[in-house]
Amino acid sequence: MADYWLASGHLFCDPTPEGRLLATPALWRAFLARPELVPPEEACAAERRLHASLLSEPLRPVATAEIAALEDADARENFGVFLRFRDQVAAAPSLEAAWLALYSGDVRGVPPIFLQMLTHLVAYAAMLGEDDAFAWRAAECLFRTQRAAIHQGALLLADEEVVDARAADGDLGALGRLLTEAGAPPPTVELEVLSETNAETYPGRSDAHDLALDIAENRPGQRGLARALERFIGHVLGETVTITAVPVIADAPWILGLDTEATRIGNALWRGEEVAQAELARILWLGELRFAEESRVLPRVKGRAVVLALAMDQAQRVRLKPQNLVGGLPLLAKGEGA
Repeated sequence: MADYWLASGHLFCDPTPEGRLLATPALWRAFLARPELVPPEEACAAERRLHASLLSEPLRPVATAEIAALEDADARENFGVFLRFRDQVAAAPSLEAAWLALYSGDVRGVPPIFLQMLTHLVAYAAMLGEDDAFAWRAAECLFRTQRAAIHQGALLLADEEVVDARAADGDLGALGRLLTEAGAPPPTVELEVLSETNAETYPGRSDAHDLALDIAENRPGQRGLARALERFIGHVLGETVTITAVPVIADAPWILGLDTEATRIGNALWRGEEVAQAELARILWLGELRFAEESRVLPRVKGRAVVLALAMDQAQRVRLKPQNLVGGLPLLAKGEGA
């Protein structure tokens, strides 16, 4: 099977017999290579010693006095944040368990880039064994912000970082203009759309994030997003589900927004409020989720589908929040009877 997402750092992890991931010292060295932690030229000797010692022994205990000895306040904060994150993740039985623990608690104070890196790894483990390029490309939405556009009947998602980089280089095109931020000058960026024709090239370019995904109705990308979510929920939450992409909401005993905008709109619909057509038009994708095993499903949802919704904001950005799945699905607490 082709390998994907080498940049995730999954080669720096060890698999458990259950298919989970364990961090190795090499993974923590990758975190220590972040520019926030690499000592600049003007760094004090204590900061350089601390960084070098952690590169040599990434999991070694660090005394409070070692952090206090750093002259630069930002360095003290950055190393303190990193060490708290490292210790919390290392204490968990797997990266997946650490991800769940973080998002079941309070992630304030944890740098978004650390959470993104961790989600990238967890998503990789969830997708391992999948051979559908559209599902893999859709799974990128779990950890990378997208820019949305409607173009010639397609509903496209393109990686925001790639769009912005190409726009800065003046290398966009007609499609790229649609994907730039509303009101921005129209540079010219050409982006390729993932299709049946070029799907075989995805593994080799999966780290480039340079293929747009069409999630319009009845397109492979629409089904790919459903598949990616199925695998993520099954792997991280241990719930086997079937998700079917749908064009409209027919029955909604439970609406789960996969992002801030979809949550806001879904809550308004749930409360029976009038929602403007312009707001509804921000919803890009809908799915119906059904549980294979309903013993833990809330009684009022049993036998019915949970509606999942994904939306874009006013700037056409799509920020899928997989953490919404942690407490957002209609499940009883483990050990709680129906």
